[in-house]
Amino acid sequence: MNQLRNIRPRLMKLTLAATLGMTTILAACSDNETVANNANQAQENPAQTTSAKTAQNVQPLAQELQGKPVVVDIFATWCAGCRKIKPTLEAIKKDYADTANFVVLDVTDKGTTEAAEAKAKQLGLEDFFKTHKSKTATVGILDPGTGKVLKLFQKNPNKGDYVAVLDSAIKNIKR
Repeated sequence: MNQLRNIRPRLMKLTLAATLGMTTILAACSDNETVANNANQAQENPAQTTSAKTAQNVQPLAQELQGKPVVVDIFATWCAGCRKIKPTLEAIKKDYADTANFVVLDVTDKGTTEAAEAKAKQLGLEDFFKTHKSKTATVGILDPGTGKVLKLFQKNPNKGDYVAVLDSAIKNIKR
């Protein structure tokens, strides 16, 4: 009976820790329609785009990314949404290997997040990373000349959506 009393507090602590852990994972991997909606509204409203540029300090990305649109994936191995969109992103990477740049910023754990932050800084994606690092399964397509987010996707497995934005960006960059 005495052992049962000792186990109960430990079991409660473990349950609380597991609940907090799952809540954190679900929050990080949650469907964030607000992010996508705000990005879409900014595209449709030039005044908002201008204010967003000022707020985000938009600037050209690294020289190695110039000349092709940049697809940035905020990824984590534990994220169900990331696994859901992975086949789509792999197909797009294969189809656009010569006409787009692909950057994966892995936020699986502290070590990979630190490496992703350094990579983002090196490539001129520091602001994008700071804004979106807690929103796994987020994919942004950026203009390398301005650093502007052309389109932001959240857990979107529809290849056609990505293709439409990439094709338009490629045409605009070649002009």
